[in-house]
Amino acid sequence: MGRAIADFHRTGTADRLWVYSPMFEDDEIPLTTLFRSYEAMPGIERKALDLARGSVLDVGAGSGCHALVLQQRGVDVTAIDISPLSVEIMKERGVHKVLEQDFFTLKGQYDTILMLMNGIGIAGTLHRLPEFFHQLDRILAPGGQVLCDSSDISFVFEDEHGVVNIPDELDYYGEHRFWMQYKGIVGDPFDWLYIDAGTLRRHAARCGYAAEVVAQGEHDDYLARITKRV
Repeated sequence: MGRAIADFHRTGTADRLWVYSPMFEDDEIPLTTLFRSYEAMPGIERKALDLARGSVLDVGAGSGCHALVLQQRGVDVTAIDISPLSVEIMKERGVHKVLEQDFFTLKGQYDTILMLMNGIGIAGTLHRLPEFFHQLDRILAPGGQVLCDSSDISFVFEDEHGVVNIPDELDYYGEHRFWMQYKGIVGDPFDWLYIDAGTLRRHAARCGYAAEVVAQGEHDDYLARITKRV
């Protein structure tokens, strides 16, 4: 993804960025979606940016489109990504605070943690959610919030009558493995989590957090706010 972002930023064009999974048909990420303006973003992303306050952490920031919107509003925002090329491009685009950093090893404290474009998916699996919430214990400031979006993808398993039939071999229907390809570059496989709102609430509660849905998207997606229980 980093190479695709760099090519698009520097030349205005890029080859296709492909996403593969054993469960789904081959898909493509349009590079323009990674560079969109606030006006071109879906409603739940705009809602998240409008709710951001205090010191903000933008997780998996990609090309920095969300960080730039907040920065232009005068918000203190730090963007992180594990891709060196993404970090380089964000700096070229004018993001002031950028770190090449894994979320799970990050230090510091933030009032708002922003995880958009299914950002909570970085947890990978339900089994890893306690590690995710433990990291929030360390970096979420008192009274802080996490704003993240995800999707309930149970519709993928609906038959022609609208009945959901989850394969028995799946531990949870939202756990999937993907890999990406851009030109001749094939990325390492990675686990990604799509979590429905009810499951997110239950796992958050077990770890001492509350999760509420603050906006619904048009395609079974939603924006959640996660806060520490007092």
